[in-house]
Amino acid sequence: MAMLTVRNLPDDVHRALRVQAAKHGRSTEAEVREILAAAVKPKARLRMGDALSALGTKIGLTNEDFDLFDQVRDKTPAEPLRFE
Repeated sequence: MAMLTVRNLPDDVHRALRVQAAKHGRSTEAEVREILAAAVKPKARLRMGDALSALGTKIGLTNEDFDLFDQVRDKTPAEPLRFE
């Protein structure tokens, strides 16, 4: 696991961290880990399919729109890469 050093932490912030950690029954270090994890990790995993579906609904895409995409799509098979 990675380590992190925080320099020049004001005394009042350190004191508040210790008090908050004590309220939660944790060490100050464990409290800081919890605070950092909550600040940077999403509460729920973003599911790409759900996000794309919501975007399509938001902008009003219909099945007819996708039929049009199929009509104008280039159906030529892709050429394999050549490393010559």
